[in-house]
Amino acid sequence: MTDAPLPPPPAPPPSATIPAFGVFCLYWLRLGLTSFGGPAGQIAMMQSELVDRRRWIDQTRFLHALNFCMLLPGPEAQQLATYIGWRLHGVRGGLVAGGLFVLPGALVLLALSWIAAAHGDTGLVGALFDGIKPAVVAIIVAAVWRMGRRTLKGPAAVAMAGAAFLALFALHLPFPLVIGAAAVVGGVAARMGRHWFAHPHPVADGDSAADAPAEPAPRPGRLLVLAALFVLLWAVPVGAVLLAFGTDPWRGIAALFTKAAFVTFGGAYAVLPYIAGQAVDAYGWLGPREMVDGLALAETTPGPLILVTQYVGFFAGWNRPGVLSPGVAGTLGAVLTTYVTFLPCFLFIFAGAPYVERLIHNRLAAGALAAIAAAVVGVILNLGVYLGMAVLLPDGQSAGRMIWTWAIMLAALYALTRRGVAIHWVVLGGAAAGLLQALAASSL
Repeated sequence: MTDAPLPPPPAPPPSATIPAFGVFCLYWLRLGLTSFGGPAGQIAMMQSELVDRRRWIDQTRFLHALNFCMLLPGPEAQQLATYIGWRLHGVRGGLVAGGLFVLPGALVLLALSWIAAAHGDTGLVGALFDGIKPAVVAIIVAAVWRMGRRTLKGPAAVAMAGAAFLALFALHLPFPLVIGAAAVVGGVAARMGRHWFAHPHPVADGDSAADAPAEPAPRPGRLLVLAALFVLLWAVPVGAVLLAFGTDPWRGIAALFTKAAFVTFGGAYAVLPYIAGQAVDAYGWLGPREMVDGLALAETTPGPLILVTQYVGFFAGWNRPGVLSPGVAGTLGAVLTTYVTFLPCFLFIFAGAPYVERLIHNRLAAGALAAIAAAVVGVILNLGVYLGMAVLLPDGQSAGRMIWTWAIMLAALYALTRRGVAIHWVVLGGAAAGLLQALAASSL
């Protein structure tokens, strides 16, 4: 086949400046080391640095790319970084930008996962986690509140959120089915001209596709080439792991997190109930309280929150090592999880990059995304209930410990919703409270 997998990136408009590749790489490494604060903070950092200060991309292109990434499953900030990298330096730029956005946080979380697995039950580490867990519950409650205020603008949106919650919590329907049904409802409503759901990330007024140069015409067959390349890049390493170390837990890791990567609309909070249900209940790789620990650690490391999947993969390998040592198996599980989680993110960007201007103005796509955004509120609420019951209402907890746990949760919720404290500071505050509680208990 003579078609190249990707056309060259379009030339930036005159107002943009193409950086030297070395400078370009150093910027993304620095961002990967400092990208705390979740997707909103990460996108704001890119806006400030790349649009306002460095002028590597103009405002119109940045907004178009952001709206495009909102239409995709996966972490929008990481995909936005990949897209910007592609515009500036082609495929290698996209790989560097998207990869460095993830790599520092992945390495930090790998070390923290080992500490949690090897020493999580010891006094000091256990006390820290006891304080962090209720803070994480507060973070999820605050996320439901913020997203609900922004997204649930009418009775149809509220009904969609409620239906999604009941479908997961009461009927135990699969997460992909719930998201797919929401997308169908939103698309059908848009096709009928019914604006039942407010789009959460509309294109800015006056910012039409006509404001920017047209994207280059894609080569015929390029999507087939990309799909074949994706299958090859997925099958070869996954097959090698299965042949070398057997199927348990490696086949489950590859299947679960690949599937999750294709349905992660609404961010990591939305897909976590599905991952937790599969990892905890179906596969038995870890317990609900360990799942909370992983979310807490992911909140305190740079990079996308979906890196919590790496923690789950580490525990899958640690607890099912087979012929390997727990540490080696855990590391292999973490690497395999991260690989199959983020490989589709690069596929989505490289496949869709030449179509950005068309896709962000597609009425059906906007309607489907708006309905998904409403459903995600109910999905995240289900996550809060699932983890909240494990943390706030556990079996066998003393009255004094339960009061302390609820106090940490309420204080963290107040800090997030009323004082605007950053998430990583709330998590660290919860850790300090857990340590103080342990010290007080030991002195009695």
